[in-house]
Amino acid sequence: MSIDGILNIDKPAGSTSLKIVNLVRRLSRQQRVGHAGTLDPNATGVLPICLGQATRIIPFLIDAPKTYCAEAELGISTATYDAEGEVTSRVDPSFVTREQLEEVLSSFLGSILQTPPMYSAVKYQGKRLYDLARAGIEVERKKRRVHIFHLELLRWQPPFFTIEIECGKGTYIRSLVHDLGQSLGCGSHLRNLVRLRSGLFEIGDSLTIPQLEDAFRHGYWQKLLYPMDAVLEHWIAAIVSQEKEQDIRWGRPLTLDGEEGEDKDRCRAYSLDGRFLAVLRFITERGLWQPEKVFSGDE
Repeated sequence: MSIDGILNIDKPAGSTSLKIVNLVRRLSRQQRVGHAGTLDPNATGVLPICLGQATRIIPFLIDAPKTYCAEAELGISTATYDAEGEVTSRVDPSFVTREQLEEVLSSFLGSILQTPPMYSAVKYQGKRLYDLARAGIEVERKKRRVHIFHLELLRWQPPFFTIEIECGKGTYIRSLVHDLGQSLGCGSHLRNLVRLRSGLFEIGDSLTIPQLEDAFRHGYWQKLLYPMDAVLEHWIAAIVSQEKEQDIRWGRPLTLDGEEGEDKDRCRAYSLDGRFLAVLRFITERGLWQPEKVFSGDE
């Protein structure tokens, strides 16, 4: 029987996101398991793990804003932009003041262009960048537009500093730290990274691996699952008739009483008895709601 829901896991350092997926798959005996947003092996913190039909809403989870706490060091640049990489330059950073750092931080707020690091999972002509980097090949990477909603200096102990970042999807914190160092003229690299929040999931509520294993051992792990529609609560909810439920099942576009799309790109559809049926997407040119993700109640 398929079990649908989301676990909020606190990924430990030294473990890949895929390794956590495989652990949950083995413990739960579920085939459909996936994560919502990769964390680097040495990064820690919130890693949502989706099971069953919840794997189908992973794209919406990845789109959610994320918050990180990053510790960095000025004066040393590395090939990987973090402490694991080969040192590529050393510059005395003693000339950098707190005021200069805060001024540069403010320049990275908002919509910015960012180049993914060579040591990343981004693909170039069908190959992962990190595979090319390990082969000693460096290629030109296309800049990406990312969004930094909040950027705050938490601690300043030169040459070390700690910042909190709230950002949109696709943001590489390693690249952000690297670019900060370049702007300051001395270079910098990421020493430690913790994901504090991903969408509605917060680190204070996340499960450590020992806690997760204990929940499986004693048979209460399903009580720790978040329902898959919980992460979509920022969208409007529509309760549909049995007739419109059938339209949704068949993938037919429909109207919703009192709900025009306008700036509402998507909505959640529920049956009269409260079952989560589907994600509907508004088609502006037709004025109709198109079933985008339809969920089976008996899968």
